Amino acid sequence: MLRGARVVCQAQEVAQVLPVTDADWQSLVLQSELPVLVDFWAPWCGPCRMIDPIIDELAKEYKGKLTCYKVNTDESPSIASRYGVRSIPTVIIFKDGEKKDAVIGAVPKSTLCTSIDKFL
Repeated sequence: MLRGARVVCQAQEVAQVLPVTDADWQSLVLQSELPVLVDFWAPWCGPCRMIDPIIDELAKEYKGKLTCYKVNTDESPSIASRYGVRSIPTVIIFKDGEKKDAVIGAVPKSTLCTSIDKFL
């Protein structure tokens, strides 16, 4: 038995990054009133897993200003090819239904923030 041990649990507000597919692409991304960050990834991609926590952080930090989604390129290859995604991870910023910027590769959070901030 541990004496003097304390367990502290603090619930944090979580902004979950939801998947988007061909079926809901138009309504969720192209018709969004907020700018949208879309992370193009695949489960087998190591660099994609590296930036996954960064995308989650951005979703929390920019909540109310930016919406974040993920596209599994194995499950929705037509979306990836429509926007010229040839390498993953690729993060694309959309605003007013148009592709505004793309960042390719596992980049630092600061690089993604710089790209996002241009469109807020």
